[in-house]
Amino acid sequence: MALNEQEQRMARPRMAAGALFFNADGHVLLVQPSYKPMWEIPGGYVEHAESPLAACRREVEEELGITPPIGTLLAVDWAPSDAEGDKVLYVFDGGELTPEDFASIKLAPDELLAAEFFPSGQLDELLIPRLARRVKAAIASRANDGPVYLEHGEQPRT
Repeated sequence: MALNEQEQRMARPRMAAGALFFNADGHVLLVQPSYKPMWEIPGGYVEHAESPLAACRREVEEELGITPPIGTLLAVDWAPSDAEGDKVLYVFDGGELTPEDFASIKLAPDELLAAEFFPSGQLDELLIPRLARRVKAAIASRANDGPVYLEHGEQPRT
């Protein structure tokens, strides 16, 4: 079935969703993938007919082996990429993990090498730049009680 002209112009971005988890010191949980050099936040791609929130919950359980409640939306980021196509990325509030919660994490052995808490001041050295911007904006929105809209990890200028 051929797409009509309007359908051909419509955006078809890939979507991904992740969660920010914190410890009592306010440090953020990052995971170290086995398949790329930089750290990430827990999460992954949204599957067909799956909501971003459901995807976030599924990915956290698959990657970390835990099922904590996932809270409110912190940020949504439109991330254009010539190489990978446009993406819409959602970041949700995973809340604070207790030491017992953290101890119960069972990393997906084929996907992750480590999970550790880091202070926000280290994000620029651990994450790719657009993810560092996105995570810092999401942390700020958590403190300000409201989600933030981003484009390539930055708030658009008005």
